[in-house]
Amino acid sequence: MTIQEILKKVDHTLLKQTSTWEQIKVVCDDAIRFNTASVCIPPSFVAKAKREYGEKLNICTVIGFPNGYNTTAVKVFEARQAIKDGANEIDMVINMGWVQEGDYDSVLEEIRQIRAATEGKILKVIVETCFLMQEQKIKLCEIVTLSGADFIKTSTGFGGGGATREDIELFSRHIGKNVKMKAAGGIKSIQDAEDFINLGCERLGTSSIVKAVKEL
Repeated sequence: MTIQEILKKVDHTLLKQTSTWEQIKVVCDDAIRFNTASVCIPPSFVAKAKREYGEKLNICTVIGFPNGYNTTAVKVFEARQAIKDGANEIDMVINMGWVQEGDYDSVLEEIRQIRAATEGKILKVIVETCFLMQEQKIKLCEIVTLSGADFIKTSTGFGGGGATREDIELFSRHIGKNVKMKAAGGIKSIQDAEDFINLGCERLGTSSIVKAVKEL
């Protein structure tokens, strides 16, 4: 697998709370330079990035991030606003409290509402695997498949744990044929990236791969 093939699956990411426009701009410039799949940045920077880069940049952003316990109405508004500002891809965080209660109907309904608000754009559903038991992970594969979302995504990177090879293997056995996988959190090396791609991931959320390529 070539470096270029890996980079084409990377959502080059900067979501730190202290991120500044100057830092975001570096990430955007690198995403264009290295031809990554997208740049994943905070919602407050989407409109500025769109004005600055136009169609040269595929912009991804996050909603309900990182905790997921915003109301559904707020998440729907966030998604619509992000698309209006210029985002082409939305990574949403599910309500993990509902999962712990076993209220999967509410989880599904929320994703469906956000799917309706983002129609025509890519929607990735972050399930935050570090908080889940195996049976919950399997159930969420079913929920994401039923919702019509494009991707199931492992992690925010803020929950205390990131993507694992075991979780991706589990996802691959339980998601529907129209659902793709995104691994995020803890992908630090080119070897990590290659491993996750070989396991079936179509996207990787990471800031480390471009840095590794720069060092090469």
